Amino acid sequence: MTASHPIKSPRKLIEVALPLDAVNVAAAREKSIRHGHPSTLHLWWARRPLAAARAVIFAQLVNDPGFQQGGGFRYGKNKKEAAAERKRLFKILEELVKWENTSNEEVLEAARTEIRRSWREVCELNKDHPQAAQLFDPARLPGLHDPFAGGGAIPLEAQRLGLESYATDLNPVAVLINKAMIEIPGRFSGRPPVGPLVRGEQLTSANWSGATGLAEDVRRYGAWMREEAWKRIGHLYPPVVITPELARERPDLRGLVGEKLTVIAWIWARTVRSPNPAFSHAHVPLASTFILSSKSDKEAFVTTTVKSDTYRFQACVGKPTAAAAAGTKSNGRGANFRCILSDAPISADYIRAEAQAGRMGQRLMAVVAEGPRGRVFLGPEDDAEEVARSAEPTWKPDVEFFQQALGFRVGNYGMRQWSDLFTPRQLVALDTLSDLVIAARDRIHHDAVTSGMADDAVPFDQGGRGASAYADAISVYLAFLVSQVANHSSTICGWNHPNTQMRSVFSRQAIQMTWDFAEANVFSDSSGSYANLYERQVKGMSALGASAFGFAMQADAQTQDVSTGKFVSTDPPYFDNIGYADLSDFFYVWLRHCLRPSFPNLLATIAVPKAEELVATPARHGGKAKAEEFFMGGMTAAMRRLSDLAHPSAPITIFYAFKQSETEDEDSISSSGWETFLESVLAAGMQVSGTWPVRTEKEGRTRDNDSNALASSIVLVCRNRSRNAPSISRREFLRELNSVLPEALDEMTKGAGGERSPVAPVDLSQAVIGPGMAVFSKYTSVLEADGSPMSVRTALQLINRFLAEDDFDHDTQFCLHWFDQYGWGEGAFGEADVLARAKATSVSGLDGAGVVRSGGGKVRLLRPSEYPSDWDPGSDARLPIWEALHQLIRALREEGETGAGHLLAAVKAKSEAIRQLAYRLYTLCERRGWADDARAYNELVTSWSAVESAAGEVPEANVQLKLFGGKE
Repeated sequence: MTASHPIKSPRKLIEVALPLDAVNVAAAREKSIRHGHPSTLHLWWARRPLAAARAVIFAQLVNDPGFQQGGGFRYGKNKKEAAAERKRLFKILEELVKWENTSNEEVLEAARTEIRRSWREVCELNKDHPQAAQLFDPARLPGLHDPFAGGGAIPLEAQRLGLESYATDLNPVAVLINKAMIEIPGRFSGRPPVGPLVRGEQLTSANWSGATGLAEDVRRYGAWMREEAWKRIGHLYPPVVITPELARERPDLRGLVGEKLTVIAWIWARTVRSPNPAFSHAHVPLASTFILSSKSDKEAFVTTTVKSDTYRFQACVGKPTAAAAAGTKSNGRGANFRCILSDAPISADYIRAEAQAGRMGQRLMAVVAEGPRGRVFLGPEDDAEEVARSAEPTWKPDVEFFQQALGFRVGNYGMRQWSDLFTPRQLVALDTLSDLVIAARDRIHHDAVTSGMADDAVPFDQGGRGASAYADAISVYLAFLVSQVANHSSTICGWNHPNTQMRSVFSRQAIQMTWDFAEANVFSDSSGSYANLYERQVKGMSALGASAFGFAMQADAQTQDVSTGKFVSTDPPYFDNIGYADLSDFFYVWLRHCLRPSFPNLLATIAVPKAEELVATPARHGGKAKAEEFFMGGMTAAMRRLSDLAHPSAPITIFYAFKQSETEDEDSISSSGWETFLESVLAAGMQVSGTWPVRTEKEGRTRDNDSNALASSIVLVCRNRSRNAPSISRREFLRELNSVLPEALDEMTKGAGGERSPVAPVDLSQAVIGPGMAVFSKYTSVLEADGSPMSVRTALQLINRFLAEDDFDHDTQFCLHWFDQYGWGEGAFGEADVLARAKATSVSGLDGAGVVRSGGGKVRLLRPSEYPSDWDPGSDARLPIWEALHQLIRALREEGETGAGHLLAAVKAKSEAIRQLAYRLYTLCERRGWADDARAYNELVTSWSAVESAAGEVPEANVQLKLFGGKE
């Protein structure tokens, strides 16, 4: 827009206020939903929750009701009226994000009404603009575009909210997912199914609204595929028969003699030749564990019987031994094992050398079957291995993958091609199902024509709407079934013994080596089976089928023009967190095999395009520095494209969930991920006009078990920076930062005066970047003393340093620094003495205060459990904030929120400092990877409101009596 004709754009709700707690609760809840969720159509990594996407789009497009004046226009209500109107909008939003309202037309229409109303208001404000006819048609909302569409959450929710939805991505797998989410339902919504009923079934419903008809055809043709696959390869999946001999050895099987049990999974161990020369002819197992089930009263494990130079596996029921838990591992981590025959160590280097020489094998350890009363664990039989090895695939994906891809480890062990990740039987099953997708397409086309659908011979990817296009469309969902089976039918799949079920390839966002793996029976009805996966997929389609049109296509975010005149919300790649292109080749090789005849242009390449993918992969770009340069240049170009093309009446929203990879520089913390991404946003001419930490990750993920994983995304709200924006000095920037950040931090940690929940400690260090960068980004530059522009790295360091500058007492300052250095461990007295002097305290004083223990030339901090339970704050002459905090943690653990509340009432004057110290210590523990310690501080912070309420109920005069056993 020219300076003489600026757009009159009211601030949007997302730039002012959000009911963040309601959004976070809904998003966190949704991450646990596995049935009826569109994500079950096809796996994608780091997909945003639908609730979060829906909330952000709504708040991005709805005008904030507050009074606004400037830029030649007046808009909004006075403070009191605006607060009431904002409360009404919040109620709509709070209902909108609930999972049960995902397809609730009444709730959705209320949200659509507000979006349309705000659009008409914007159009009225700009009716005299020279480009009003092109930009501001009150009868037609602009569409919404996501240029990094990925798993499709944002485009799907835009469509649900009544907007034409546009999804582009460089990755063809992502494009197919988005076609399945928004384009196919948009084109064929409301049609009845064309396929014949499954044998023995009768029609139970005539309501084919939304995607119901599509889902029913997927169910019908999916059932046909399973039946046909069984005819072709069912002999490779024989049942197990309980013999009298086996029952004599296993009393728990005596009631099952003669029964034919369906196998759920075969448990295999990889093998290498023994490194002991005396046993070098024998292949020995590499088993990380021999446990089959650790469920209470249902435990089972594998035992080994060694005889001379041979060994035999057997399955036993009962509590696993320590040896069973360890498998053949020689320690808890890495590729270090022991020879089961000679006890000789098997090093990681030896295993790699054997694997790369093609001498790694596999041996069946156990069989898991389904009995009348649940899981049955059996030892291997010779013929079971023979049947598995008899499988001979006619086609397999002999496509090499990039050995140094992010998150890949299997290349170290002789795996070079995608086909190397599967057993012969798994390859046969996947090849058979792929062939059946192609065969099903012909059947669908025939049945569609027979049902009366026009046979126009125009394929789906050329805009067809007849029988040919419909056959292409249903084939996409059937091909996704092959992807789902592949994700559960690979030698990377593990066996989850606590739950006695399959663990898929992508239980992590990586392809990592699995030593003992589980091979699922695709014809069972258990986890990992075809039936289980396709039922989930059909249910997931229930959340599709909006009335607005959707369009998904392949495009590079750096050069696309789809954003022209559209609203934009997106979720770009996170620097070097996930190698989407390399990971998605796992699926692409199968999808291309199934769907290339239907989508020849999209699936033209042998593998997913990678050269332009905006991920900082060091091995692909010549090292870390060049990878960062590549990411910075590409992301800047992509952001500039959005800045130039997006509709000017609304901000651009960007989800960013990078897990900080911190670097120390002059005692400050910076993050290369945030730094590089923000550099690209600012270099593109945008400024940050708002930030919101939105909870988007499920607690208890696999990687959470080993690390303190990021729980939230930061939603950046960006506008184009004014071309007349001034420059300021470093001193002026710091002055403004010191004015803005205390209020912002107070809002985050208190939760807006109690109206909303506080920001979780794990999110705080990233959330505080938002208001800080809002200050930094609104200026053309911040000038250092020498006249050079301040870098984003320096700005981030100044913002992060703010968290560490709380004004604590001298004793607490000592404890903070000592804890950062030693945790709960011991340090030399001399070092403690020097630090204590620097902090204007003494070791003897700290010992007397009850926060450290000194003796024998060593000093250490006391753990919360070591603090006395009869502590009397009223008679404590030296009461550091550190002591009060850890007494509260002790009380919370021992006496709950009520006990902690009574203790807080006794130190009421210190409550704010205690809370700030808890946040500070959580941040420190999170950075150092001290998950257990971090958890203690997080528990106090998340319980703070309840503890404070309990403290408020204690009469001031009775605090001491209540604390120390007196009568009230």
